[in-house]
Amino acid sequence: MVSLQTPVCDFGKAAIDFSLPGVDGKTWTLNDCKGEKGLLVMFICNHCPYVKAILDRLVRDTRELRDLGVNAVAIMSNDPTQYEEDSFENMKRVAEQQDFPFPYLLDQTQEVAKAYGAVCTPDFFGYNADLELQYRGRLDASRKEAAPGDARRDLFEAMRQVAETGKGPEEQIPSMGCSIKWIDE
Repeated sequence: MVSLQTPVCDFGKAAIDFSLPGVDGKTWTLNDCKGEKGLLVMFICNHCPYVKAILDRLVRDTRELRDLGVNAVAIMSNDPTQYEEDSFENMKRVAEQQDFPFPYLLDQTQEVAKAYGAVCTPDFFGYNADLELQYRGRLDASRKEAAPGDARRDLFEAMRQVAETGKGPEEQIPSMGCSIKWIDE
């Protein structure tokens, strides 16, 4: 398992459209997902210990962001033949168990992950109301284990700022996680 860090935020870069199947049976596009004040595009998977360590916080924070007008969408781009835990059926199970307050989509061709430049799970892309990138950082200080309960909520605070001002913080700490499992690698 390779551990990677996300690159620095490319402020103002436009969100890339997609059309992907969700675990709810619907096909979702960028426009379907966006909120009035922004959108958080998250590349996650089921098997990654970094994702598992933050799932409860991720659900909490995305619920609270939704109340601020920032919607979220999670995209699973791993090759599920490498990790059965990342299969579409297991995506459905995890979304239901965790009561995801956002669509959970399958990027079977991996084209969306490549277009976004996603490198790891979790990888967060926070957009403002105009779908311009304003955040590319971590959820909080969690790694393979959850951070202390009083840890600063980096992603939540950044996206609240985006909702209020349209701009993300200048200082951002990269997200860290498992490499995306690319097909034929």
